[in-house]
Amino acid sequence: METLLKTTLYAGLLLAASHNMAYAEQHDSRPISAQTTSLSQAISKFSPRHSQIALLAMDMSNNQVIYSQQAETLFIPASTQKLLTAVSAVAQLGPDFRYVTQLWTDAPIRKGHIAGSAYLRFSGDPTLTQADLKAIFANLVKQGINRIDGHLYLLGDKQEQMQAPGWVWDDLGICFAAPVSSYIINQNCVYGQFSPSSTSKPSQVSLRAGSYGVKISSDAVFDQKASREFCQLDMVRLGQNNYHLRGCYPGGEAIPLAIAVSDPFKFAQDNLTSLLKGEMSLAGKVQLGTSLPQKAKLIASHSSAPLPELLETMLLKSDNLIADSLFKQLGKSYFKTQGSFTNGAAAMQRILTNLGIDLSNANIVDGSGLSRYNLLNAKQLAAVLALIHQDSRFSPLITSLPQAGISGTLRYRMGYNKPPLKQQIFAKTGSMQGVSNLAGFIRLPQHSDTLFVVLENGMSPELKKQHNTSFNAEFLKQLISVLQPSSTTATVNTAAH
Repeated sequence: METLLKTTLYAGLLLAASHNMAYAEQHDSRPISAQTTSLSQAISKFSPRHSQIALLAMDMSNNQVIYSQQAETLFIPASTQKLLTAVSAVAQLGPDFRYVTQLWTDAPIRKGHIAGSAYLRFSGDPTLTQADLKAIFANLVKQGINRIDGHLYLLGDKQEQMQAPGWVWDDLGICFAAPVSSYIINQNCVYGQFSPSSTSKPSQVSLRAGSYGVKISSDAVFDQKASREFCQLDMVRLGQNNYHLRGCYPGGEAIPLAIAVSDPFKFAQDNLTSLLKGEMSLAGKVQLGTSLPQKAKLIASHSSAPLPELLETMLLKSDNLIADSLFKQLGKSYFKTQGSFTNGAAAMQRILTNLGIDLSNANIVDGSGLSRYNLLNAKQLAAVLALIHQDSRFSPLITSLPQAGISGTLRYRMGYNKPPLKQQIFAKTGSMQGVSNLAGFIRLPQHSDTLFVVLENGMSPELKKQHNTSFNAEFLKQLISVLQPSSTTATVNTAAH
């Protein structure tokens, strides 16, 4: 009953906020105060000419909308989508949730031997490393177990959906779009270097330790004098974690490579085969398992950090793998079946709707925001932020957001690492080609929090190359000048001296 009352209360608060947003949206041409008039005039001077924008700012002390523009128009949210993932995960999974990787056996243990096979069950832990797996088997050695007489079977989801619809095909070999599998080790990513040729050696690719089973061939070259009109590297995925690098790179310096594996099970298989050679004897092979025997007993395990820590990393670093692993976990938990992007989307829609978020006309496809098929409007993002601000279950997420000039994706961002924005902005970034979004809070001394959403879609790549201060930074500077005109002027003057 208490949960129902709380849900009803917050739904009412969000409805009131939504009403204020709708009022401001309908009256954009007639600002409700001198402050918004000033803000509107300032924005008109630096609004982008070649892209689309949506804006919404709201005083959290009274849910009064300060400014609204195109707040009901759907945009690609990019990584601001992770705000929805964070709230849904807290609501559905709870703060005590952890991923657990478990080692089981149904065989007796005699004289330090597992007299049969063992079963390693993966959970889709996006933070699992080879060192964590090594610790599982080191724990067995401490128990006096140093040999598996049978096979080591790896257990995970079957026929997995590892990429969401709308992921751009040429991102799929890059680590920020690593496959979202139940089998994850070292973020399903390997690192290497492409080095230029010399008079005696051709250009070559070298991989770091930990790239078990991954192979890269290359006939790519360096155009050291930049003499070619068209010069571009291309990575071809050949299957079974084999790749071919082709084309050319303008310049003469070695460049780093970060490559997402294409076959997570094989990567796990190759990792475990290599790892066990240094830890214990395995009579059989590391191979795919079908199911856990009914009489199996748990003999060792590894747990991830709890959900609040996972979410902090996800928000600060905009970690796509954590976001989409949790997204699939939502589907698994809500529908009591194998998680997927399809049932994760349905689960998130229902969870947020039950929390009072109106997602009418929105399109939710993944948890990271990588998909170009995601669509949200500023009002919907603002409603999620309002819920975070008003509900004690979600309010710790505010300090997990990147802080301008201090942490995460806003630490070094141009315009955010100096006054008046430095330290005052807590927000989730959302960037991909043609997209630059920001959603969060302004926290000024002796002032109530101000919620804001800035969405910009359709940006030209050529404009991005000019490295000018972003529109969202300029908007927030103007918004702060309206909220605290005297203190902002003083800050600017102090900075000038």
